[in-house]
Amino acid sequence: MTGTLYSFGHGYSAQELSRLLAPAGWRIIGTTRDPAQSPTLRASGAEPVVWPGQQVDLDGVTHLLISTAPNAEGDPVLAALKDEITGRAAQFEWVGYLSTTAVYGDHQGDWVDETTPATPTAQRGRWRVQAEQQWLTIPGLPTHIFRLAGIYGPGRGPFSKLKRVGMRRIIKPGQVFSRIHVADIAQVLAASMAAPNPGAIYNVCDDEPVPPQDVIAYAAELQGLPLPPAVPFAKADLAPMARSFYNENKRVRNDRIKDELGVKLLYPDYRVGLTSLMRAE
Repeated sequence: MTGTLYSFGHGYSAQELSRLLAPAGWRIIGTTRDPAQSPTLRASGAEPVVWPGQQVDLDGVTHLLISTAPNAEGDPVLAALKDEITGRAAQFEWVGYLSTTAVYGDHQGDWVDETTPATPTAQRGRWRVQAEQQWLTIPGLPTHIFRLAGIYGPGRGPFSKLKRVGMRRIIKPGQVFSRIHVADIAQVLAASMAAPNPGAIYNVCDDEPVPPQDVIAYAAELQGLPLPPAVPFAKADLAPMARSFYNENKRVRNDRIKDELGVKLLYPDYRVGLTSLMRAE
């Protein structure tokens, strides 16, 4: 299967997808706000478009991917192009919207799945729910929602953090986070593109939600670095955004990407993922 993918906000995860699709003969067009990022987009196999700015041409496009962050008004792609996308709904074979597991809010460490009601506590989660609904309610548009956990991969993860002066392990008893390797995001998206199910929602995360300090400790062990000091959450001077992440505590199930899409995770837990990154780097 090949086609033409128009990717709005062609960043870290979307570029990983284009590196997977381009060798198979896909045409990928990716937008960026920063013209200086155009060489990076080309290196991933995408044709760069500076947007907003340059004209968006959807002629011949078979697939849409939206990675742009929403705001109080909703999704910026729909704010600019909703009428055109709605009018072309029958043209598209697949539309993917990259959301976040923040839409579930806080569940005090309990498990959530795609049937769990979206009850976000943070503003970013509320904006995502609004944007999800904007895409899902366009008549005839084959929209799929992907709720991503914390993303790591080459160039993004605990290894670079360990090199910072003053790196700490923030300890909040009972706190866990789910995460996902960027290569597994790409394979989930590709699997969905090969088997569209309009209206479907997928959690995209690995098998093992864990306390964040465990991930940092394992990364330090792999690099032969001293274990960063532990600091109680109550005494940690965190920025408001960083602190807000600790206000939500949940374990996210990923059964649907396996059962429905047949995905076998390349990196089912952080130990496999970090060990692979360490070897590559």
